[in-house]
Amino acid sequence: MTDNEFRLPYFPASFFGMVMGITGLSIALLAVNASVTLMAGKAVLAIATLLFIGLLVAYLLKVARFPDAVQVEIRHPVKMNFVPAISISLILLSIAFYAIGQTQLSFWLWSVGVAAHLVLTLWVLHHWIHHDFFKIEHSTPAWFIPIVGNILVPIVGVHHAPAEISWFFFSIGIVFWPVIMAILFNRIIFHPPIIDKLIPTLFIFIAPPAVGFISYIALNGGVLDGFARVLYFFGAFMTLLMLVSAGKFLQVKFALSCWAYTFPIAAISIASFKMFHLTDVMLYQWLGMALLGLLSLMILVFAWKTIQAVRHRHICTPGH
Repeated sequence: MTDNEFRLPYFPASFFGMVMGITGLSIALLAVNASVTLMAGKAVLAIATLLFIGLLVAYLLKVARFPDAVQVEIRHPVKMNFVPAISISLILLSIAFYAIGQTQLSFWLWSVGVAAHLVLTLWVLHHWIHHDFFKIEHSTPAWFIPIVGNILVPIVGVHHAPAEISWFFFSIGIVFWPVIMAILFNRIIFHPPIIDKLIPTLFIFIAPPAVGFISYIALNGGVLDGFARVLYFFGAFMTLLMLVSAGKFLQVKFALSCWAYTFPIAAISIASFKMFHLTDVMLYQWLGMALLGLLSLMILVFAWKTIQAVRHRHICTPGH
């Protein structure tokens, strides 16, 4: 068995967090709606697409050659929540391709991604309800990924399918969001701290309200109402809370979970650009650009550190 074959059983679905972050950067660049950022957004989208294809091929090889390792991952109380990052990546790619006018490709990516995500949502919820192994310390903000990921569906879903389908998925995510948030705050406040490797997942608290704002605007016909403002400003507050705690995050040693920083920052950046287009208040444009700059820097740093971690065999190893 070659070294790559030995490491393949330990290839984690959390790798797809890279695709989520990089595709989020692409969508944010496209949302600026300037000629320079349009070109950059298309280039980043090409990178995200190639990365997704490469990671998907690797994960499908794992499924084919090491099905037992896949079973262990999808039944693991923490790792199982990262598997839906695969279907979320498809949905995000569909959003990006729609933004550059590739509507047919966007439709097929969206259709496959939505169908897969519904299956994975049901899978995770089934195991949450019918289990004998979950403990409070297993709960992390990664729990938002499989359930609240449904909120992404309407962003282009309103263009690809009857509105009822988008409302169906939006309802799943927006109702479960406060339920999971309450569980996580209870766990964070009254129980032992989250292990250092998973501390970056705290940034995921930003994503549900930020994505919820974007999706709700799409479902609401582009109208900015009171509920939309609540979603945006709560996302903005969670962003501020995370940035205030930057010292804690900077102390965390790099791990693949650090990619959890990226998509939430992309989401609130895109939401800020959307607020600017709806209100013409320049403050939102400035916030969006500042967050976009931070996101770009994060992705460059994490991409370099991921390459180094792979080269030095710190990833895709037993116990990783």
